[in-house]
Amino acid sequence: MIPKIILGKGARATRRLIGYLYGPGSANEHTDPHLVASWNGFAPDPGRSPHRNPKAVEDQLAAQLDQPVKMLGDKAPTTTVWHCPVRAAPEDPILTDAQWADIARRIVAAAGIAPEGDEEACRWVAVRHADDHIHIAATLVRQDGRRPRRDHDIRAVQREARKIEVDLGLRRLNPGDGTAAKRPTSKEHFKAKRQGQDTTTREILRMRVRRAVAAASSETEFFALLAATGASVRPKTGPSGDVLGYSVALPGDLNKHGEPVWFSGSTLAGDLSLPKIRHRLTATGPEPVTARPADPWHQATAATERIPDHLTHGDDHIAQGQLVALGGALDLLPLTAPVAARSELERAAALFERATRSRIAADLGSARVLRRSVQTILRTPTATGDGSGLAMLLDAALIAVAFAKHWHCTHQHAQQEAAAQRTLAHLQTAYAHVAVPILNGLARRTPDIQTKQRYARHLQQAAPEHADRILQDPAWDALATVLADAEKAGHNPASLLDQALGQRALNDARNPARALTWRIHRLGQRHAPGPLAQAAMARSTTRRLDVPVRPTTGTPTVLQQPPQARRR
Repeated sequence: MIPKIILGKGARATRRLIGYLYGPGSANEHTDPHLVASWNGFAPDPGRSPHRNPKAVEDQLAAQLDQPVKMLGDKAPTTTVWHCPVRAAPEDPILTDAQWADIARRIVAAAGIAPEGDEEACRWVAVRHADDHIHIAATLVRQDGRRPRRDHDIRAVQREARKIEVDLGLRRLNPGDGTAAKRPTSKEHFKAKRQGQDTTTREILRMRVRRAVAAASSETEFFALLAATGASVRPKTGPSGDVLGYSVALPGDLNKHGEPVWFSGSTLAGDLSLPKIRHRLTATGPEPVTARPADPWHQATAATERIPDHLTHGDDHIAQGQLVALGGALDLLPLTAPVAARSELERAAALFERATRSRIAADLGSARVLRRSVQTILRTPTATGDGSGLAMLLDAALIAVAFAKHWHCTHQHAQQEAAAQRTLAHLQTAYAHVAVPILNGLARRTPDIQTKQRYARHLQQAAPEHADRILQDPAWDALATVLADAEKAGHNPASLLDQALGQRALNDARNPARALTWRIHRLGQRHAPGPLAQAAMARSTTRRLDVPVRPTTGTPTVLQQPPQARRR
């Protein structure tokens, strides 16, 4: 059950609202509008007065609601109308008028509009014009002339809605922490439906702004990238000429006067206001350029692989900063993905956006490497390669999102936890579209049986607890191929396995064979060590080369000692 508070002001604000509630609706969606409850139990009902002019009854109802406001004259508050639609979930049963009336009384009591037993409280009515929701309309002056005490009414009605869900057996929503982006209004949904769109203008613009923020390294570049997405941008300047904020509009999205519908950054999401964007750009400023830049896909994957450790053992502010950077990476990945995976990645990014915000302040500078490497990928068309870079990054992102879900769970961030859980399903589908063709291509080049047996001996020495599972996995052929490719490039396969296992234990990997394949693929593309280093590594691995291959059947043995002890 979702309550949403909307405030109104103006001399005719109450009359306009009553007219809308009893009117046909913007898309003729209102059916049988009528009162289900009111402040006194006998307010005039335009929907149940067949012998009177409905407009006259609407005037009478609005006048009675406004009476306490009019009594104050010039001392009346500027904001006079409190409007709260309350909507049930699609799967909820259809509630009776009596049930909706009880819900309305509980909501206005929780909000401080009409506390239970207070005969001098504000005047209010609850109108039902559909099966699944009601509208509560109230005026913000009590009948004794005082103002209502409605401190934190938004949180109060949300808490009461969670209790109502339990009491009536309705779908239980996750409690929020006030950091979610603003939802599209019902009018925006109806407008998108009329235009044949699945997504509202607000959601389209939010994603475009998020992508521009993720891709930009300066404020100037942010505005340039935002304009390049096709959005209309209108900066807000102060008397000094300094830019204080901005608004965006979608070309062709017009109001009833034929004017563009503008959205300020802060109304799209709290972290998309210009001051918040400036803070992020400053905190993640460019680092000094290295003499030999690494592969950006490798850098992004390595940074993503470190996120679980930050979430498990790091400071909460650093952990939150890592989630912000991961969300930015997911925002940009659809632009580099093949068509088959693009829609799933876009959906994953839209869902994970909710998991990037909480009440914990983010240390944005801690995730600079991930942010910069993904930007490099986006700016370098040749960096996309054969898709293996995207596959290995998605494999690491799946683990990172799973750890994000657990981190939010431990911090009791229910909405963020649910968002991360839903993100996983779309990421897994996208990963399959990208990775399976690449793994199949590697498997077709698998080396001969003697070479694979030699690699198997290395694997059983380096990771005995995972060896049986990996050797029986269809991805073993692909892993053997990348080991062979690395060996041809001058690498020692036993040393590469040690390095790959040293990056992170495989206990958290969904598929150890695939995880090792991407790690070896990444390590194998590095510069091979020289002859002296090769000789030293060969002496350290001689003993492992003579160990016979154990049978690959049966249940793998899980050792309890640390990974470093198992490998040495």
